[in-house]
Amino acid sequence: MTLTVLFATLIASTPPSSVTYSRDVAPIFRRSCEGCHRPGEAAPMPLLSYEDARPHARTIKKVIENKEMPPWHADPAHGEWKNDRRLKDDEIKTILSWVEAGAPEGDKKDLPPKREHVEGWNIGMPDAVFKIPEEFTVKAKGEVPYKYFTVDTGFTEDKWIQAAEARPGNRAVVHHIIVFIQEPGQRGIDRNPWKSHLCGTAPGEEPDVFPPGTAKRIKAGSKLLFQMHYTPSGKVEKDQSMVGLKFATAPVKHEVRVHGIMNTWFNIPAGANNHEVQSTYNVKEDSTLWAFMPHMHVRGKDFKYEIVFPDGRRETALNVPRWDFNWQHNYVPRTPLKLPAGTKILCTAHFDNSSENKSNPDPTKNVRWGDQTWEEMMIGFVTFTRDANVVQDGGAVQRL
Repeated sequence: MTLTVLFATLIASTPPSSVTYSRDVAPIFRRSCEGCHRPGEAAPMPLLSYEDARPHARTIKKVIENKEMPPWHADPAHGEWKNDRRLKDDEIKTILSWVEAGAPEGDKKDLPPKREHVEGWNIGMPDAVFKIPEEFTVKAKGEVPYKYFTVDTGFTEDKWIQAAEARPGNRAVVHHIIVFIQEPGQRGIDRNPWKSHLCGTAPGEEPDVFPPGTAKRIKAGSKLLFQMHYTPSGKVEKDQSMVGLKFATAPVKHEVRVHGIMNTWFNIPAGANNHEVQSTYNVKEDSTLWAFMPHMHVRGKDFKYEIVFPDGRRETALNVPRWDFNWQHNYVPRTPLKLPAGTKILCTAHFDNSSENKSNPDPTKNVRWGDQTWEEMMIGFVTFTRDANVVQDGGAVQRL
């Protein structure tokens, strides 16, 4: 046997080098985990370094094997999603192999470049930040009705909003925030509240970042109205939540709107484990649909959006077969949906009000619509633009 053949044989029989954090795992965490797993965000621990990740290796393996993390709940049989959080099969295999190998660090020289984060924000550094006027004290126990706080923007000209992020000041007690736009002369919330919707946050919800050429408008002289839902933590807490805005820098062609397709008249019987509730919306003008966000509370079981086109075609646009109250995603289609006038959007939800639902606070009572978590809601939010609503010279031709 020649030396060349011997060398080739040795190379072929040498087992591949083990997976390491620095070379193989860190790039995956950079892309898919750091958004939440960093200081100040919702995740329970950071995953910015080997020192962060190593103590949690076994837990990481478990939640990735079970596909609990990264969280994503859309049925893969329907739709492709721009913000799909799922790991690829080879990425899952890499992480599991790393843990089984003892979670080795490897050579720090193999680490990918650090991902730049703006502390406190996921949209980057905002152009404007507005806080509720002063700290609010949340009592230790009991029900806290929705609280409303008004903030003057001071805008002397119309502003087009490319991205908006509502930030809890105290995650221990803030269940959700919805920020509405109060136009000059308006009091309270518009009769159609979603018409004035700017942005919000709920468990698991990502900030709003609108596609190029689309934006939301805040008219000169407008105020922002914060709707705050607080849930007591068992001790007295304080909160001063905020919203950050980034202004559009490219020409805006279409104004973004949100609509809540909801049913407020349901009555879920005590003990029912699969109670169906539906809501519909008729599209009046040719429109483009940019995102879906289903919303229910702890008895929610599943949620589906179907599109019924004027020619009778019926397509499932989004199916969430296992609703999770702690992960209320905004699902963004990879290709926006074109909806001609006359299209109907049908939302179908099921609720589990039985004792089989471990999250159910009281399976002995009927449940109706209500603000609090132990009550229920059924809303199919959609983010859309109307094709005829074309922005021109800083103004807008609106047919709303």
